[in-house]
Amino acid sequence: MNLHAQTTRTAAEAALIDSFAARISDLPGDAETTVHRDDALELLKAGLPTRRVEAWHYTDLRRLLSTVPAYRFESSAAQVAPLIDRAELLPVLNGAANTPRGGISGVAVSRLADRLIEGDLTSKLGVADPYDTVAAINAAFVSDGYCLEIEGGAQIDRPVEFQNVHAGGQVHSRFAVKAGAGSKATIVERQTGSEEALVSSVSHLDLAEGAEVLWIVLQEQPDTVSHLAQFTATLGKDAKLTLFIMNAGGKLVRQEVRVTADGEGSSFRLRGVNLLAGETHCDVTMVLDHLAPDTFSTETIRNIVTGKAEGVFQGQIRVARDAQKTDAKMACNTLLLSDEGSFSAKPELEIFADDVACGHGATVTEIEADHLFYLMARGIDEKTARGLLVKAFLAEVIEELEDEAVIEALEKKLDAWFVEHG
Repeated sequence: MNLHAQTTRTAAEAALIDSFAARISDLPGDAETTVHRDDALELLKAGLPTRRVEAWHYTDLRRLLSTVPAYRFESSAAQVAPLIDRAELLPVLNGAANTPRGGISGVAVSRLADRLIEGDLTSKLGVADPYDTVAAINAAFVSDGYCLEIEGGAQIDRPVEFQNVHAGGQVHSRFAVKAGAGSKATIVERQTGSEEALVSSVSHLDLAEGAEVLWIVLQEQPDTVSHLAQFTATLGKDAKLTLFIMNAGGKLVRQEVRVTADGEGSSFRLRGVNLLAGETHCDVTMVLDHLAPDTFSTETIRNIVTGKAEGVFQGQIRVARDAQKTDAKMACNTLLLSDEGSFSAKPELEIFADDVACGHGATVTEIEADHLFYLMARGIDEKTARGLLVKAFLAEVIEELEDEAVIEALEKKLDAWFVEHG
C-alpha cells in the first residue's frame, strides 16, 4: 500500500521549501527549466516518503532526514587526490564546476549550468513517479555538474573522474554522459566532503550501440552527511555497462540505480560493496528493466555491517513480454560483524516473458569461528585475522573489474576503512 498523506511538515520538509524560495532566483536554467524546478518542489511539498511507501519501506526518509542544513556559500572545498593517478579530473567544489579545459581527446566536456541555461537538459529534470524524491530534490536545487559526450568509436585510455566535493551545507550536482556507438570509457564518480551536509547527486548515462563503459561510484561522506544519489542508464543494442558502487561513509545514504536494457544483446553488471559502521543507515535500491530480447544482467552485492549500522538492498528486475531469452541473476550477501547491526534484503523478479533464465538469492552470516581460530592458531592476531576474512569475502566483486589499477585503488580504500572500523 502506498499511502503518503502528511498533515504537519517536519523541520526538514519546511527547510527544503524555504531553501527553494531563497535559492530559485540564483539557480541556472531557462524558463522551461524553472517550470520543472517548480514541479519538483510541488512533489516535495506533498511530504517526504515514509515506510508506508513500498519503495521506501526500509528507509523512512521523513523520519531519518531530521534536519536540512543551510547553504554555506562562504565555505571552500578542495579537490581530492584521484582514485587512479592518470585520471582526468572534473571537480565540482561546493556545487560549482570548473570551466572545462578540453583536454580529453574524443570527449566533449561542458558545464551542466551552461546546458541548463541553454535548455538542453530540461527533459532530464523530470521525475519518474510521485515517490521519486531523490530526483525531485536534485531537480529543484541542482546548480552545476558536467556533461560529457564521447565520440563514436573513441577508446578513452584514461579514466575520467568526476569529483563532487563539499565543505558542508547543501550541494546538489548532476552528471550526464553520452557514449557514442562503439566507444569505450571508464568513469569514476567520487562523493566526499567535510562537515554536516545534505548532498544530492544524479548521474545519467546513455550508451549507444556497442558502447562499453565501466562506471565506479565511490562514496566516502563524513558521518554527518545525508547523501541522496541516483544513477540512471539506458543501454542500446549490444551495449555493455559495468557499474561498481562502494559506500564507505555517510550518516544517511540512499543510492538508487535505475537501468533500462533497451537494446537487443545489451548487458549490465552491478557490483556493490557496502562498508557500514557506526550508526550509518545505507540503502541501495535498484530497478532494472529488460525490454529487449537476448539481454543479460548480473548483480552481486556484498555488505559488511559493524557497530549499530543498518543496511538495505532492494533489487527489482522486470522482464517485459518482448524480452525473450533474458538472462538475469541477482545475489546479496551480508557479513555481520556486530550483534547490534542489521541488514534487510528484498530481491524481486517481475517476469512477463516465458523463455528466460532468472534467479535471485540473499544470505546473512557471521564470521565462522572455525575460520577465525584457524588463522589465530597460526600466530595472526584477531583483528588482522578478521580483516583477512572480510577481504576474502569482498575480493570476488572487486577482482571482477579486471583493471589492475582500479582493483589496487579500491583495495586500498577497503584496507583504510577496516583499519578505522574493523
